[in-house]
This record gives sequence, C-alpha cells and structure tokens, in this order.
Amino acid sequence: MLSKSCANLLEMGADNLIDFSMSIKSLPRVMTTPGIINDTDEGACTDEDSCTTTSQLRDRKIIVANFLPLNSMKDQMTGEWCFTWDEDALLLQLKDGFSYDTEVIYVGCLKADIDVREQEVVSQKLLEEYGCMPTFLSPDLYKKYYHGFCKKQLWPLFHYMLPIGLHKGDLFDHSLFQAYVSANKKFADKVLEVINSDDDYVWIHDYHLMLLPTFLRKRLNRIKIGFFLHSPFPSSEIYRTLPVREEIIKALLNADLIGFQTYDYARHFLSCCSRMLGLHYESKRGYIGLEYYGRIVSIKILSVGVHIGRLHSVLNHPHTISKVQEIEKKFKGKKLLLGVDDMDIFKGISLKLLAFELLLERSPCLRGNIVLVQIVNPARSTGKDVKEAREETISIAERMNNSYGTPGYDPVVLIDKPIPFYERIAYYVAAECCIVNAVRDGMNLVSYEYVVCRQGTEEMDKRRGVNVGGSHTSTLIVSEFVGCSPSLSGAFRVNPWSVEDVADALHQSIILGESERQLRHEKHYRYVSTHHVAYWAHSFSQDLKRACKDYYSRRCWALGFGLNFRVLFLSPNFKKLTLNHIVSSYKNSYRRAIFLDYDGTIRPESSVNKTPSQETISILNGLCSDPNNTVFIVSGRGRDSLSEWFSSCENLGIAAEHGYFIRWRKDVGWESNSVVADSDWMKIAKPVIQLYTDATDGSFVEVKETAIVWHHQYADHDFGPCQAKELLDHLESVLANEPVVVKRGQHIVEVKPQGVSKGLVVEKLLGTLSNRGKPPDFVMCIGDDRSDEDMFESINNTASSNLFPSVPEVFACTVGQKPSKAKYYVEDTSEVLRLLRGITAVSTQNQKSTHHQVSFESSS
Repeated sequence: MLSKSCANLLEMGADNLIDFSMSIKSLPRVMTTPGIINDTDEGACTDEDSCTTTSQLRDRKIIVANFLPLNSMKDQMTGEWCFTWDEDALLLQLKDGFSYDTEVIYVGCLKADIDVREQEVVSQKLLEEYGCMPTFLSPDLYKKYYHGFCKKQLWPLFHYMLPIGLHKGDLFDHSLFQAYVSANKKFADKVLEVINSDDDYVWIHDYHLMLLPTFLRKRLNRIKIGFFLHSPFPSSEIYRTLPVREEIIKALLNADLIGFQTYDYARHFLSCCSRMLGLHYESKRGYIGLEYYGRIVSIKILSVGVHIGRLHSVLNHPHTISKVQEIEKKFKGKKLLLGVDDMDIFKGISLKLLAFELLLERSPCLRGNIVLVQIVNPARSTGKDVKEAREETISIAERMNNSYGTPGYDPVVLIDKPIPFYERIAYYVAAECCIVNAVRDGMNLVSYEYVVCRQGTEEMDKRRGVNVGGSHTSTLIVSEFVGCSPSLSGAFRVNPWSVEDVADALHQSIILGESERQLRHEKHYRYVSTHHVAYWAHSFSQDLKRACKDYYSRRCWALGFGLNFRVLFLSPNFKKLTLNHIVSSYKNSYRRAIFLDYDGTIRPESSVNKTPSQETISILNGLCSDPNNTVFIVSGRGRDSLSEWFSSCENLGIAAEHGYFIRWRKDVGWESNSVVADSDWMKIAKPVIQLYTDATDGSFVEVKETAIVWHHQYADHDFGPCQAKELLDHLESVLANEPVVVKRGQHIVEVKPQGVSKGLVVEKLLGTLSNRGKPPDFVMCIGDDRSDEDMFESINNTASSNLFPSVPEVFACTVGQKPSKAKYYVEDTSEVLRLLRGITAVSTQNQKSTHHQVSFESSS
C-alpha cells in the first residue's frame, strides 16, 4: 500500500500510481458488553462516492506499537495465513474510548515469521480486512532491535538496573542502537503509508518506538503525535547513564502529548529535560506543559485501566464458572492467596515466596490452612538472568513444600506453564487475597483485574450460590514500586525488598475482618470501574486534540539534522529578525534609538567572565559614533560594574539597576529615579535571602545600591527553581508593607523599589528625546529576560502614542524562540552581535560617504 501523504508523493516515481478511490474498511468495535468483539461493521456503503466522502470526514487515529493486536496462524492445508483479533490486547480494547465513527488503523509487527514472498499479499489482506499495516523486519534486525537494544538496554535501565557493567564486559553496543534507529525508521515509513493528512492523529505506544516522533515530524511537520510510555521512567541519575540519552529525549519531545502511568514517572522525565536540556515545565489549569521551540509539549498522567466488558464476558463463560467451582472445591477450607506474574527478574516472585515462607515459620497455626497459588506467565525476554530467576523460584517453592507440606497439602502451588485466560480469571474469583510484589513495574493490571473479578457478575453469583446483589470482598497487597499503587489506597502497600514487611502484610490480610475487607473492596471497585481502558483512551485522545488545537494558526520551520531534528512553531506575527530585514529601515531613518540588554543579549548568560569582549566594545563604539544614533545599555546590573566595563565607550548611554540610575554619556553625571530610596527594607530582606543562599549550593547574593538579587544559575536544576519559588513567596510575605516589588527572572529572584522597571526607563528616555526635539523614527530594542518584556511592551505602546510627530518603525526583538511581547526574535547572543555588526557597517559606510562628499564640496 503506497502512501497518500504529501511527503511521500514528492518521492514517488512516475510508475508508482495511487488508486485514491480505495477506502480502508472500518475496524470492528470492542464493546463494553458481554459480546466482546463484534464482526466487521455491517451496513457497508455500496456507493463509491459516498464511501469516499464518509472516509474523509471520519476521525482517523493511527495506533502504533511493537506488535499488532492479532493472532497469526498458517493453515497447513491451504498454506495461507489466517488472522484473528487478539481479544486480550490493550490496543484493541482502547477503541472503546473513541467515538463510534472513528476509523482506527494499526501499525506494528506480527507475532509470526512471514516469508518475504508472502509479505505483500499479507499486507494487503490485513489492511483491507483488519485495518492493520504490518511492519516487517528482517530476523537479524529484529533480534538486534527488540532482544538487543530494547530488552538488554532500555528495559533494564527503565526498571532501575544499569545494563552496563565492566565486570560483565557489557559495554554499550552502538550497533544495537543503530538497529533500534533502523527499526523505528521502518515503522515511520509504514505510518506514512497509511496516513491521509495532517488531520490524522498518531498514537505511539511504549519504549520500543521512542525515536518514532522525530522520523514522523521530519516528514510531516504539523503531524499530531501522542506517545504513551507503559513502562516506568527512571530517575535522571539512572537515565543519564544511557550514552544516547539526549537523542531519545529530543525524539520524545517531537511528540505533542507524552503520557505516563504515574506522577513519579512524569517527574523523572521532566527532571531529565531540566538537567539535560535546560527545559522547565509549567502547570496551567491542571495541565503540565514543556515549552520546546515554540511548541508546548503536554504531559499526561493517567494509568491504564482494564476492559470491564471483556472481563464480565469471560466471567460469565461456562468454562470460567466451572473452573471456579473446581478451584473452590479443591481448596475448600483453606484461605487462597494468589500471585500472577511474568517470569522476569523484576516481578519479585522469589521475594514473595520468601515472605510467605517467613509467615509460615512465624505462624504454625496457618500451616495446612493457607495456600499460595503462584501463576507464572511465560517470560517476554531471554537470558541468563531470567533463567536464574526461574530456577530460584522453583527451588524456593520445592523447599517450602518439603518443609511445611503434608500429604495432600502443598503450601505453594506453582503453575509454571501457559494457562487459558478464563482459568486465570477463575483463580481471581476464588482467591481471598492477591499479591503484586514487583520490585519495579510500569503499571501491572493484575490488581485491577482481580478487583473486577471479585466483584463478579449476577450470573457468576447465581452459579456459585452467592447472594445476588450482596456485598463482595477483596484484599490486595501491592508493592509501592508498582504503577497501580497510588490508585489503590485501600491496599496494603509494601516494600517488596523487605521480606518482613511483606510477611506482616500477609498476616494482616488474613486476619482482616469481613467488614473491613468489604470497605476496601468497594473503594477499589469504584475507582477501577470508572477508570477503565475506555476512559483512559478517551482522556488521552481529548488531551491530544487540545495539545494540537492551534497548529494551523502558527508557522513552522524545520531545524537540525538526524535525531537532533525539531520543528520551530511561531505565531504568524513572530518573525526572525535578519540583517536584510532591518538594513533598509536603518538606512532610511534619520534618528535612531537603540536599547540593548546586557546579560543573555550581548553577553552569553552561561559565560563565567561577565566582562564585555573587545568585539562588543568595538561594535558599540561603532554604533555610538553615528551622530544619528542614541544607544543605551539597559540592564539590571549595578552602575559601578557597567561604568567600569564600558569605560572606553564615550558616547554610550547606560541605564543601570533597571533604570534607577541613568547616564546619557560618559562625561555626564548619573541621574537618579525620582522614587525615594528607602533602604530599610533591605534589613528585612537580607537575612531571608541569606538563609536560602546557605541552604542552596551554587546560589549567591548580589547586593546593589537599590536592589538585592538572588542567583541560582549554578544551583541544582531542580532544587534551584524550587527554592526560588519558595524565596519569592517568603519575600512577598515579609515585605508586603514595604515599597518594593519581588520578581523572578531567568535564574534570579530580585527585590527592587516600586516604580522602577526597564519599561518605565525606556519610556522616559524616548520622552526625553522627543522633548529635546529629537524624536526617533527608528527604534530597536533587544533583550532576553522577563524584565525585558516590560521594555518591549513599553516601546510598542509609546511608538503608537501621540508622543512622536510620525510613528517610528519599531524592532522589538527577543533572544531565543519563546512566547514574547516582541514581534521579532534572534537565536542567540552571537546573532545579536552579528546583527549589530551589520548595522554598524552601514553607519560606518554612511559616515565615509558623507565625509567624502563634504571633502569633495570643500575642494570644489
């Protein structure tokens, strides 16, 4: 199936023709009623034109994951591949969260090895009959991509285990990452084959495809991308050990919405963005967002739920009811505890068994009266660690049964083989307590499934002889390191590494009263029944639409190469200020006013040496030498520092401490603001600021004549801003009755007198020029900080007022792409100097021309 996207059309040859009349069949629905899966939607449109129109109007969502939600089987008689929906697949169940007329396309790999000669036929069949676009990877590529990079690098790392160890010789293998890149690129190609337009939404799932947003955004700049991480996201200390850490983070930031199971995982991701890329998040009306090159990357925190309809359907199945009765008969008179886990090193199965062993050791009365059934699902990965974990589990179970078992009684029943879904459901129904003891897990829906199954259905209650509509009970023991833990407030939360704590929780769950178990169950069921998989999918879908709502009202530019690619989004009125743009206006103007911030504008914020370079001094002297120019440095720095740094600039004006002190030229004295300087407030503020300085490594205090500034640029990237917020609130409280204002800037908190700002001083300077009969017809202002926004706003307002005989041309420019009151931007300080150097050259050339003309007229 060839692409219908504009991006791919540009690359197609003349022979690659597309049949645009083809329409993809709608997908079957996953129902929240006992029917589970309907057949393909009936009433298919027979009118071709009508079908095409309907397809274009329908909401389309492209779901991308490592595996398609399909079961594959080859017919031995015909040799043809047969496919059925995997009813247990989360990707299929989430369709319930979409509107009925939503068209869903799936992109992913098949859990079967399809011969290369059959791939095209299989692709066409799956797309037409199931709305699935298979991604075929060669066996070697898949091994390196999935079993190599995903399972040996990312999966252990995301579960807080460093996969790199010199003693093991497991150094980072770049060939595995290259396979990961290649696989993600192939997934992107398949997405682009089925995407119709920028109106389609793409929802990417899990850590297997974290580079995919970059490949898609590179081809379609305005594509709408959501990404959900089903695994944990580690703390920045763990994640930053990954050699390709920045490539993956930057790729994720090319998505519009990034979802996490819990706040902890989101917090770790945000911390990585702060420490590695200097990005900071803001929460507005409950939504967390990261500003990234003009786009707001939204952060979603919501755990995945279970499909209630699917569980109810299985609960009412005769096989399930029969199995429940069999289990209850087998363990009659005994309390049944249950564990359901995949066989891997993070599920804590052996720790769970050790805790149960300790319980039996401490409480002899429980021996013969309690049974732990441990269902072990097949491992999803291979390796020495998994093999050792399985052997350890079997060894502990055998030891316990030998020590505490009796004829006809084994305290541990280990089911170490694949079992049907209905059988697992039956154990949920029969078990009085479920234990989820993972040492680290992304979500783990076992506890949610258990709660729903313990609630049961009317049919199940009737067949079991339970009072229909009566109360139900359940008891949960949940590791605090599992994603579902925060939502299950009625569970016994345990530290899985503490065998004693888990043993105590097991004992408490056994002796728990009936009414208490009922209350805990009802509390859990209320949450699980309302936060189901459809709720999760619908909520994510709505947030993705909100995150992309203003795409078509903004302009975008592609920046960077390879995995550093990103797209810059700006409002239509926000433009990059180039030399060509400004030169003509500069040449045609008669009087010019130029206002420049210092730190972060003409001197890099990260520079340790704050003294201006010789190049900067030369450029400023060149600008000041033009008699038509009035040039001012408008800075928050003190006048002593500025006058010393710019002592060689005779004609440069300086507005120090945000304009409290003004000097028009070097040979003119300083003017002070008319605001009365009452410094009594400093006696209150200094001890408070010093307290935060002592408590925050890397911070320092700058005391000016009229203001105090607390700097946290060199403090911890997370702790510094946190302390700044606390200091701001503290100072506002203690200085509420003082004639000062407290403001946050870029890496600073500043206390200064009221009535002093860069906006007011610029307004005063422009007014003075007008009163002197020298109103400028060209105004340029460049800054980078929040305090400079006052300057931009003031200049725009003053220019449009009646202060000037004619409206001057204004170039308010911010440094960096960010929301601003300025209409222009430049990338960084180097571009500022390049711009100033360019207009200085124009002034120098004009002066030479004027001098030459005067000399010529004199000689004549």
